[in-house]
Amino acid sequence: MILVDSSVWIDYFNGRLNWQTDRLDQLLGNELIITGDIILLEVLQGFRIKKDFETTKKALEKLECYSLCNRELAIRSAENYGFLRKKGITIRKTIDTIVATFCIHHQHFLLHRDRDFDPFEEYLGLKILHS
Repeated sequence: MILVDSSVWIDYFNGRLNWQTDRLDQLLGNELIITGDIILLEVLQGFRIKKDFETTKKALEKLECYSLCNRELAIRSAENYGFLRKKGITIRKTIDTIVATFCIHHQHFLLHRDRDFDPFEEYLGLKILHS
């Protein structure tokens, strides 16, 4: 399964072209793409026009949606954050730590456009889709 981060969805729905949005376009309908509750929130909260919000909501509702954090994953996320801090790496957003930890725990691939995920790949085994 492939979890697509909000960084890619936001570009995709805004019509920004990059290798990540091209890859997402190729994957849709051909691979099992999943989303998460927090990702859904991040994507949808950016819409100012109700019609765009509703169209995007309908599109994303077709994907299987997972809860990305529970007690166990919260603790693992904190441990992963601490591990990276000890290496001198500060992850800017807690949500990125949760997304990465969810993917690591469930062995899902992640498609992203956010440098905060790179240390999770390098040091913690996060599986990333590359170009």
